Formats: sequence, C-alpha cells, structure tokens
Amino acid sequence: MTESKDSIESTVVAGSQPERQRLRWQAAGRALRHRNFQLFFSGQLISLVGTWMQTVAQSWLVYRLTGSGLQLGAVGFASQIPVFLFAPLGGIVADRSNRKHVVIATQAASMMLAFILATLALTHYVKVWHVFVLAALLGVVNAFDIPGRQSFLVDMVGKDDLMNAIALNSSMFNGARVIGPAVAGVLVARLGEGWCFFANGVSYIAVIAGLMLMKVHAPARVSEKTSPWEHIVEGFQFVNRTAPIRALLILLGIVSITGMPYVVLMPIFADRILHSGGQEFASLIGSHDLGAVRLGILMGASGVGALLGALTLAIRTGVKGLGKWVTVCCAAFGVSLILFAICKSFWISVLLLLPVGYFIMLQMASSNTLIQVMVPDALRGRVMAVYSMMFMGMAPLGALLGGVLSDRVGAPMTVAVGGVASIGGAWWFGMKLPKIRGEARRLIMAQGMEGGAPAEEMSTPVVED
Repeated sequence: MTESKDSIESTVVAGSQPERQRLRWQAAGRALRHRNFQLFFSGQLISLVGTWMQTVAQSWLVYRLTGSGLQLGAVGFASQIPVFLFAPLGGIVADRSNRKHVVIATQAASMMLAFILATLALTHYVKVWHVFVLAALLGVVNAFDIPGRQSFLVDMVGKDDLMNAIALNSSMFNGARVIGPAVAGVLVARLGEGWCFFANGVSYIAVIAGLMLMKVHAPARVSEKTSPWEHIVEGFQFVNRTAPIRALLILLGIVSITGMPYVVLMPIFADRILHSGGQEFASLIGSHDLGAVRLGILMGASGVGALLGALTLAIRTGVKGLGKWVTVCCAAFGVSLILFAICKSFWISVLLLLPVGYFIMLQMASSNTLIQVMVPDALRGRVMAVYSMMFMGMAPLGALLGGVLSDRVGAPMTVAVGGVASIGGAWWFGMKLPKIRGEARRLIMAQGMEGGAPAEEMSTPVVED
C-alpha cells in the first residue's frame, strides 16, 4: 500500500529537496496503512470533537452558575484527581487484560455519563454538585481508559509505526480540539450547554463501532497468577530506576501542575479580562453571549497550535533529538504563557495561544513517544499509567491551586507564574539531558526502535531537518 519506512527514510536522505518534502508528508500518515488504526482514527476523531464540546460547555456552565474561578478550579480537580488515584489500577488492568475490551468498556461508560449530564442540563435540573459528581466519575473512567488506550496503540500498528501512531493520535486529539470548542461556543450561545453534552454522548457511538469492527490481537501481557499489587509495584520500580523515563515524567508533572491551569482559567479571560473583541464573530452567528463565543475562539486557537505541534512530530521518522525538543518546547511554552498573561488585546491573545498550544503539545507528544519506545511491552500499561498520573493526574492539583491563586492575585498573574515555573522545569531537564542520553539510547535499542548506534549522538536527527 505504501513504501516501507526504511525505503522512505533512505530516499528522504538521498533525494532532492522537493522529493524529500513529499516523502516526509507521505511518511507522516504511514500508521494509517493499518486497517485497525484507520477504524480507531476515524471513530476517535468524531468522539473527541464531542469530548471537547463537553469540556468547553461544562466550564461555561460552572462559570455561569457560580462566577467563581475557585469553582472552576475545583471542578477541574474533581474531574482529574481520580486519574492520579486510580491510574495504577488502570495500568495493571491494561497489562493483565485484552486492551481492546478495556477501551470498549471505558468508552461505553463515558457515553453513559455524557447522556446523564445532558439530561440534567436539558431538563434544567442541573446543579453544580451534579457537575462535580459526574466529572469525578468520568475521571475514574479515564484512569482506566488512558493507560488502556495509549498501550493499545502498539497492538494496532506494531512497533515500527508506533511513533507515527502516537503523533497522529495527538493530531487527531488536537484537530478535535480546534473543531469542538468552536462548535461548542456556537451551541452554548444559541441552544445552551445541554445540547453539547448530548452531542458528546452520541459521538461515542462512532468510536465504539470502530473498536467492535477491529480484528486485532491484544492478549494480556502478564500472568494473572502474580498478585496485582506486585505488578503495580513493579511498574513504579521500573520508572524509578530508569533515569530518562523518570526525568521525562517529573517534567510532565511540573508543567501539568503549574502551566496547564491556564485552560481551567480561560472562561475568566474570555469574560472579564479580554472583554473587547469577538463582537464581529458573535454577530456573524447571531449570538449575544460574547463570553461563550470568546471562550470558543480562545480554546480553538490553542487547539490549532497544538494540532500544528502534533503534525510537526508526525513528519519525523526517528526519535533522535526529541530530548532536546522536550527542553526547548517546555521553555518556549513558558515564555508564550507569560506573554499571553500580560496581553490585554483579545485578538493578539488569540495569536499568542497558537504557540502556547504548539509548544505544550510538542513537548507532551515527544515525551510520550520517548517513553513508549523505551518501555518493554509487558510494562507498557503500567508505565503509561504513571504517565497518565503525571500528565492528567497532576493537573487537578494545578487546577485547584490555579483557582485559589486566581481568586487572590488574579488569573493573569496565576498564568504568568505557571509560565515561569515551566521555564524553570525546562532548565532543570536541560541540565539532566547529557547524563541520561546514554541510558535512553540503550533502552531504545533494546526495544528494537530507532535509536542509533551507541557511539552516535542522540541529538543527531535520523533524517535531515
């Protein structure tokens, strides 16, 4: 169907510049040659549009009901702290079970919760505590879904196309992040939040149907004879003694707890701070709720940047140099956050959210790729559970902290502090990078992935940039 990865890489290096560019983009979609990934990709794209619609609508619903930054942070905390608490269980379930069945179960549970929230909102019975409870239950589902779904990628495409599948998965996530908030802004402004929740529930049908149509071999990776507790401990011990993975996860935790609260606080920027802009777009769609429209535009801009970041990773065909990318992108994310925090113009802020989304997604996707190519298959679910704990599990602590700080010192100062902390994290990781390159290279080679010979520098790209 397509050229092999090796032939693509050799032609990219040897061919003319136009040919190299053409083959780069051809290589960017190579994971889609797998029928199972095609089904997963198409179903998830539809479902994730609905997920982002619900995320934006839920934030606006809480803000409309309470007007409180603290309450926004508290809902973010309730929705994500279960990931931190229960992800280790999700990881061991992913390693001890058929991952396809795990993902089908979690998607069905998410669909049910979306329909419950939609019913409450459309019947005007919804209260803030309803949102808290349903957000917390969805967090429990995500604690099992994220490790299962992330570790399921290798079952769909194999190791050769795993890096590309991760990048395309991130591209899909952020393509939906562009569409979902924009659609949610229109629906919330014209019809109310309930229809966004209902659309999200319907969207899960696509991904469940795709999963049911798959023919994939996804057996349990570890024996059920050993106690689950021993397997969970084994996963944490592997992460703790593996310096490159440990450093990547610590950096993810730092950024999640300090930098990511900007997403939770976005309704405040849309309503109180960036209050002079978006009127033209609101008039175009016939809406008088400028705050909801601005929120959709701001979230969509961040999503556009994140989509571009994921596509940047997708056109790569090797993992060398990704450690340096993680460092640079983390620092650039921090700088972009600071500039966004001090800006008072709506449309300039929209433009500044492009690099915010670009750099954070490139850091997260690069980190995910590096971790996945270093971890053995038998430990993949448990290590991705720790990844979930640091990426999403730390975010609720940041959301709660961000909500408290925003009520005391204001949302712009809170976001700016997060930017400074992200720059500090990038400096720390950059200092660690020379010491962990050798071990990272050995782990990558041990897993049969592209890491280069031990004598080569990890920062040397596989293809010309």
